[in-house]
Amino acid sequence: MTYKVHRAQSGIAFDARWDGKFWSDLPTLELKHFMGEKPEHFPHVEARLAYDHQAVYVIFRVEDRYVRAVAQQHQDAVYKDSCVEFFFTPHADIGQGYFNLEMNCGGTMLLHYQREPRQDHQPLSEDDLSQIEVTHSLPRIIDPEITEATEWTVAYRLPIETFRKYFPAPLVQPAPGVAWRANFYKCADDTSHPHWLTWSPVRFERPDFHRPQSFGVLEFQ
Repeated sequence: MTYKVHRAQSGIAFDARWDGKFWSDLPTLELKHFMGEKPEHFPHVEARLAYDHQAVYVIFRVEDRYVRAVAQQHQDAVYKDSCVEFFFTPHADIGQGYFNLEMNCGGTMLLHYQREPRQDHQPLSEDDLSQIEVTHSLPRIIDPEITEATEWTVAYRLPIETFRKYFPAPLVQPAPGVAWRANFYKCADDTSHPHWLTWSPVRFERPDFHRPQSFGVLEFQ
């Protein structure tokens, strides 16, 4: 799987409006694959990316039901809520480790650098998390669960310098011709209708997003 990351238009502020000026002309990727049993509830999930010399920008749009968000603060278990995830290696070599950025529908995130999947990880500091601009369409806390059809978006700006200090190899700056490795996910572990969706297929006997060997490619244009 390959996604072409276009340069962001200068002078336009990013927000969580999927059809707003910042995002509307960018290519779209979709999460069409799943792990485990095919879920009864299979949300329609799309994402778009952009970049400039300072940051990478990401937006997700989800056509959902059974939406829940109870994580109180960053680095809580947001994957138990209605959650979208961006795992990426800022390099073409997945052997350098990866970042897992997991964000629920209320904009609360978990963000670690993983040297080895589920073994050697480092949470980003509170100060570094505060450098990530986040915008979202739903309230921070949703409890009880919303059971009717609901569309929601989350978007964020990832400053390149924030990640450079955690990555052991020289971080490859986004630029035309540069490639990163990445995957995109949707989960909702503790909702009434759990599911584990992926962009690039992950061939494994149980749901497990920490499979960098299954990452697709981000090609910067």
